[in-house]
Amino acid sequence: MNKATVIGAGLAGCEAAWQLASRGVHVTLVEMKPEKYTPAHHSAGFAELVCSNSLRSDQLTNAVGLLKEEMRQLSSLIMKAADCCRVPAGGALAVDREAFSAYVTKAIEEHENITVVREEITEIPEGNVIIATGPLTSDALAEKIAQLPGLETLNFFDAAAPIVSGESLNMSKVFRAGRYGRGDDYLNCPFTREEYMAFYEALLEAEKAEVHGFDGTQVFEGCMPIEVMASRGEMVMAFGPMKPVGLTDPRTGREPYAAVQLRAENNEGTMYNLVGFQTRLKWGEQKRVFSMIPGLENAEFLRYGVMHRNTFLHSPGFLDEHYQMIARAGTYFAGQMTGVEGYVESASSGMVAGISLARQMLGMEPVDFTRLTAIGALSHHVAHATGDFQPMNANFGLLEPYEKRIRNKQERYGAIAARSLNFIEALRSNPLACDFYPKDTI
Repeated sequence: MNKATVIGAGLAGCEAAWQLASRGVHVTLVEMKPEKYTPAHHSAGFAELVCSNSLRSDQLTNAVGLLKEEMRQLSSLIMKAADCCRVPAGGALAVDREAFSAYVTKAIEEHENITVVREEITEIPEGNVIIATGPLTSDALAEKIAQLPGLETLNFFDAAAPIVSGESLNMSKVFRAGRYGRGDDYLNCPFTREEYMAFYEALLEAEKAEVHGFDGTQVFEGCMPIEVMASRGEMVMAFGPMKPVGLTDPRTGREPYAAVQLRAENNEGTMYNLVGFQTRLKWGEQKRVFSMIPGLENAEFLRYGVMHRNTFLHSPGFLDEHYQMIARAGTYFAGQMTGVEGYVESASSGMVAGISLARQMLGMEPVDFTRLTAIGALSHHVAHATGDFQPMNANFGLLEPYEKRIRNKQERYGAIAARSLNFIEALRSNPLACDFYPKDTI
């Protein structure tokens, strides 16, 4: 009997387990919750979203949108769950995080080829294993991972944004609109120049929570705390998450000086996330300063923002393009700990690791998704990046350039996306390359 162990039931671990089980491999999925929680996790469910509830753009002219569609074509559990649990978010794919986790948990627990074990793993098991314990891997297991041959571990810091109650918002100031009239999926809190400057000064003066080892530089740029952003310059926020471009305040008929956008956390609209407002301010300071946002004067904070340490591997030279250890066949890693950044990217690494391990166990050659696809471009970056290796989101710069010169960026990205999806379709229809393709049993 083909057996494998997957450690960690986050997005990457669940996707890896699903891909293995769908190919007839008997999987033991080990998850330490609820026996033990990391500082960022609060629910016993699988695939818990600890930061934003957004999986970012769903457009094919955006690299993460292309990555999603590739995964859909390859029967991704995470993408099926996200599509079924989506909430309004304009051109982005955002989900009801509780419904999303429940969907994934149910699918995993009910799969006939998956056995779930709820306990903390402190040793790396022998045999076929995928380690997807995430950037907050427990100290005991992290110590064992650090002893693996050829490995250098790196640290950075990640942060989550606050969530406020929908019924506590002052809707006489807040207005519903998308940028440039594209739908009305976001709530917008408009600032005058005077309100913006007062808010900016308050952020600079606010007391921050101590995070051991954090010096303000070791933070992934795509998840930067709002107070760190403010410290970089007076207008940085106004050109970043608070940019007013494409919005019109119905009270004035004009574009506001700046705006904070709120994104729904669920379909009922009872909870809203402050978009781009990751923070490490003390909780009392978050209440004081963020209540200065127009419309949030009496906001009820359902969850305050937090910052936590993230750990990832120095993967080049340690992992190959299938996320397998070079020095230890049959041992794979998946998720953010490999050096991919983002929910979808993490799930894609779990998909590649799961498919690759299953094919290895079945005596088949691995599939090289190549840099023609977003899936393959990420895995190739993880395996072969040079220089200062840092966490990476999906982006078109990782993919093979298009063969013909196309000046218009959107047209060029569209052509790259079409090429990628054609490649995926060719894999699916070629039994020599893709007879591993599982039935959609979700």
